Amino acid sequence: MENKIKNICIFASSSSTIKSIYFKEAYNLGIEIANNGYNIIYGGSNLGLMGEVTNAARLRGSEITGVMPQKLYDLGIHPGECSKFILTKGMRERKAKMDEISDAIIAIAGGFGTLEELSEMLVQKQLGYNNKPIVILNTNNYYKNLINFFNDIISENFAPKITESIYYIANTPKEAINYIKNYKYEEKNYLDKKIALK
Repeated sequence: MENKIKNICIFASSSSTIKSIYFKEAYNLGIEIANNGYNIIYGGSNLGLMGEVTNAARLRGSEITGVMPQKLYDLGIHPGECSKFILTKGMRERKAKMDEISDAIIAIAGGFGTLEELSEMLVQKQLGYNNKPIVILNTNNYYKNLINFFNDIISENFAPKITESIYYIANTPKEAINYIKNYKYEEKNYLDKKIALK
């Protein structure tokens, strides 16, 4: 199937109290996204890495679509400068909308929210609900323990070995975008009836 990716969903931290290396690489990712003609779907905030990656891309011509739950908006979480801004009833609706309008996923450094969003997309792909490229950008080796845990899940037979190909680990923004540019859609069966889907 032809790669027609246009909109990349970014999962990222909203924290502003993290190391500068994370901001630098989020900024570089935004540049790579824009330079390769992609747009961004994201959680709508102008804070932390969310604001950094989207501002870098927006200033270079990318369209930015923010998706935010009404509750966060009402609490005063300010949206970034978006081409389009969507309010949802809650977090579940937010994730569903981001999934609906995106063609690829990149998870950059983040906290519990980023982990939850990434995990849901991995399961969606494992169960065959999508076939999108899913990239984990491992800036500063931030996700080393999570990657080791994923390896443990597979080695302990909580998931079949083929699930290693559900996601891609990138160490730089350029590597992440190159993977998406060259992504080939393949019908794969990630399920193994002998293994409980936990």
